[in-house]
Amino acid sequence: MRASQVDEPLTRMEAVRRLVFLALLISSCLAEKNLMEPQGKSSCGGHLGEIQKALILNLNANENCTWTIERSENKTIRLIFSHFQLDPGAKCEVENIQIYDGASTEMPLLGKICSKVDYVPVFESSSNSLTFQISTSSSEVQRSAFVFYYYFSSEKRIDNCGGYLDAFGGSFTSPNYPKPHPEFAYCVWHIQVDKGYKINLNFKEIFLEIDDNCRFDFIAVYDGPSTNSGLLAQVCGRIAPTFQSSSNTLTVVLSTDYANSYRGFSASYTPIYEKEVNTSLSCSSDQMTAIISKSYLESLHYNENNLQLNDPLCRPRVSNVLEFSIPLNECGTIKQVKDHTITYTNIITITNSSSSAVITRQKHLQIILKCEMENNSTVEIMYITEDDIIKNITALGKYNISMAFYESESFNKPLLSSPYYVDLNQTLFVQVTLHVLDPNLVVFLDTCTASPTSDLAPPTYDLIKSGCSKDDTCKIYPLSGHYGRFQFSAFKFLRKLGSVYLQCKVLICESNDTQSRCNQGCVSRRKRDISSYKWKTESVIGPIRLKTHHIASSNSEFQNQVHPEESQQAQPFSSLQILSFMVLALNVVIVAAMLVRHFGNHGTECKYQKLQSY
Repeated sequence: MRASQVDEPLTRMEAVRRLVFLALLISSCLAEKNLMEPQGKSSCGGHLGEIQKALILNLNANENCTWTIERSENKTIRLIFSHFQLDPGAKCEVENIQIYDGASTEMPLLGKICSKVDYVPVFESSSNSLTFQISTSSSEVQRSAFVFYYYFSSEKRIDNCGGYLDAFGGSFTSPNYPKPHPEFAYCVWHIQVDKGYKINLNFKEIFLEIDDNCRFDFIAVYDGPSTNSGLLAQVCGRIAPTFQSSSNTLTVVLSTDYANSYRGFSASYTPIYEKEVNTSLSCSSDQMTAIISKSYLESLHYNENNLQLNDPLCRPRVSNVLEFSIPLNECGTIKQVKDHTITYTNIITITNSSSSAVITRQKHLQIILKCEMENNSTVEIMYITEDDIIKNITALGKYNISMAFYESESFNKPLLSSPYYVDLNQTLFVQVTLHVLDPNLVVFLDTCTASPTSDLAPPTYDLIKSGCSKDDTCKIYPLSGHYGRFQFSAFKFLRKLGSVYLQCKVLICESNDTQSRCNQGCVSRRKRDISSYKWKTESVIGPIRLKTHHIASSNSEFQNQVHPEESQQAQPFSSLQILSFMVLALNVVIVAAMLVRHFGNHGTECKYQKLQSY
């Protein structure tokens, strides 16, 4: 009896405990349902005053519904359409969702959503109110939209929430990872790698709230530099997907609501070289870039650790290819000057994996890289011997030069405005700059010609020719390394508009070559042909315009913009108007003469006396 009496209270206590647990579970489920399911499947339009809310809108045909979100909060609103289904056959002008930045549809339009949008629409207000309007066509199709909004403060930022990732490769995670992500998070990561590469994005883990349509917490991946780029996927739940961009940019968005926070995500990205090549070489003004495919190296039983340049400290960047970025004055690069060509050479060789090895069954690989700075075309040459592999890669490069006006003869501050408005006879200062790292090159101004048109069509006027000043106001400064400088007084072409364009042809030589064309200065054409230059290029700058033309055109433009009807009245008479006025005046004179003659012949009071001739 005692045992049964003792067991009975225990049984009752267990039953009570289970009932309490069940009640808590039901309350939790109801709370979640109240939060995440439609808080009242909304009727057509209305006023929303909650600080955050999620709505499922079931839409009918021929509806025009307006919802206004407004609350006495010193915060702004973020509105997210994480999932919606509209009539796919309707035109955007007929069936759409329009969002306005304020408390009515009279406020500025933030955007319009149609069935064919390729992104997850997200809008932010500039104040504490926002309006969205849904219009549907007459088609009887299933329509729905999941709308989620919340108030937030732009001053309150979440750590590790978005940013710009421009390293050659890297990793990033959701805020607080691996702890639960914060609520009301909206994080945007912009990923960019070098041109010529795509991006491979690998999610090691995604742990977000599970939903078939990813309406609550989700990650959106866009194939481009912004959230307006094409949507690659909208994902959630527990997955580990991989994505690849079509260019060198990618955008990743994390959006969370106010319930059910989980670990978030962890991701990494790597660049993928776009072209399928074994080897390639490109030359710029200050470096050569060599690309070697990893698969090509693996076919020869080598890897990136086996390769080195003349300077072994200069290492490549590694992705699916090896990229050697080699400055023309570093990494053991050798410069050779011969006739009209400057050649930069470096060599990629195989390092010995074992210093004690006396035999090998691997082919020896040597890649000779050459940049010939002569013109802007590119050619690649390769030949293979029977027992060794020697790849000769030659690319023809181009020096990078620019030309600009400067404020004074100190040439410290360039003038970047275009057109450049000047006074007649104003002294102008011009500098041509060679953008290279090689300190042993100099720039020589061979010819500078002016023209009233950008294509340098006739008439033209020579300021400098064969290194000689051809204008009384033109002064050529002495050789100064990578800079060619001169000054002249502003002028205009007769019977032409007030614009002047300049084109300068420059020579690039070795500074220590005393016999080069650059060091000869102003010479006659016959003597000039005897000496050679190392490289030749040209640059164009302009237009220069007189200030009087600028003021006149500015006044005319102001009149046309402010009072077009007054401007039209204030314009001078055209030749047709003048001719019409003269004809009218002539007719008036003729009629007046006839009247005078008529009254003169019939009048009784007035008589005319012929004047005597003297």
